[in-house]
Amino acid sequence: MNGARKLAKNTVILFIAQFLGYILGFFYIIYCARYLGAENFGILSFAIAFTGIFGVFMDLGLSTFTTREVSKDKKLAGKFLGNTILIRSTLSSFIFLIIVIFVNIFQYPPVVKNIIYIITLSTVFAVAADIFNSIFQSYEKMEFRAIGQILNNFFLLLGALIAIIFKLNITGFAFAYLIANLLFFIYSAIACIRKFVLPKIEIDFYFWKWALLESIPISIAILFSIIIFRIDTVILALIKGNIAVGYYNASYKLIEALMVVPIVFSTAIYPVFSKLYVYSNDSLSFSYHKSFKYLVILGLPIAAGSVALSDQIILLIYGTEFIESSNALKILIWAIPIIYLTYIFRILLISINEQKLLLIILSICIIFNITTNIMLIPYFSYLGSSFATVLTEFLSLILSIYFISKNICKIEIKKIVIKPLIASFFVFIVANHFKNSLLVAILLSTLIYFGILFAMNTFSESDLIIFKKIFNRE
Repeated sequence: MNGARKLAKNTVILFIAQFLGYILGFFYIIYCARYLGAENFGILSFAIAFTGIFGVFMDLGLSTFTTREVSKDKKLAGKFLGNTILIRSTLSSFIFLIIVIFVNIFQYPPVVKNIIYIITLSTVFAVAADIFNSIFQSYEKMEFRAIGQILNNFFLLLGALIAIIFKLNITGFAFAYLIANLLFFIYSAIACIRKFVLPKIEIDFYFWKWALLESIPISIAILFSIIIFRIDTVILALIKGNIAVGYYNASYKLIEALMVVPIVFSTAIYPVFSKLYVYSNDSLSFSYHKSFKYLVILGLPIAAGSVALSDQIILLIYGTEFIESSNALKILIWAIPIIYLTYIFRILLISINEQKLLLIILSICIIFNITTNIMLIPYFSYLGSSFATVLTEFLSLILSIYFISKNICKIEIKKIVIKPLIASFFVFIVANHFKNSLLVAILLSTLIYFGILFAMNTFSESDLIIFKKIFNRE
């Protein structure tokens, strides 16, 4: 299978899995938010954000590092798998203890403490599952990872429905996360051992030292990324309370769902970038340019259409109790086209061993993000957090473009962006006009968007060649 078709296969598989997973997750969020209400939904969201920040230290970038190295040499799979199991078991135990100490020092209410403990344990299993998912990714066999993601979200939704049927409290929803991630871990371990490689269980301290030294810059980059995504929720909870967190996260969960595109694409392209960096810089540059173009085309109309339809989207999903979240969505949605691009920049930098450059970008952004949240939240509450998120992502985009253009390869941004931007303006006009009929607005604006792109000759001959290679079965 040629490179274009393999990438397309993996991208489609992951997209279908993420799409199905997000549909399941979508219903989970609906049931969870409607049943728990803004305050309890805010507590659960806070616990997930809080443990997500600490969860990075359970992995320390070893999953990403394993994917990169095993992609280059499959013979290392068993050694990486066995050693990283031991490393992460040690790290997870230590971080769990740190979290227990932390939440007791800050004297959170008992219900919040219990939820944090349960979500932390579920994070331990999720991180453990990533050990095996990194092997699936390095072999470019994304179907195994995809099945695991679907199962994870299915059991999460099932747990929520059981909690509602038996009228359980917020603790029942937290246990849904724990059980879903435990089953996800069990599936991933069995699939990896049966289909790919047995872990070579050993204590190789030389390997541990090498792996940790190489992966720590990656882990810091991941940590900074997660802090940028999650710290707003933590700060908002401290300053404005759980109700504001509930309103904010109702919109933020929709943003996370829309991030399926860059997550899927970057997951599929990461091993490809890693190999091209070794064998062909020209092919790497070509792939980077095309990735940038396609993600711009996908990101801009989503933002434009969502601004027009924000009220209808929030009412449909959450009901009238969360209508205030629509204003946050109108702001937050502009992070989507930016995030689509920053994801591919970060994957590119990690693929070519430029983690230090990525750390510089993220260090600047995290300082900016925390500062803007602290400045804006007291005056604008969750809307301040929304502005801070978009501004931070925009700063990340500017810095990424600057550093990559200066040190790696330049890209003609205006030439790529102008046509999708014009077409997205018409998406907003059409969606706003037909906003009382959500399905009609989405379908009609999508047709008009791509019709305008084709009319303006947005897709070049090389784009058409790529599409033909992807769909050619001969």
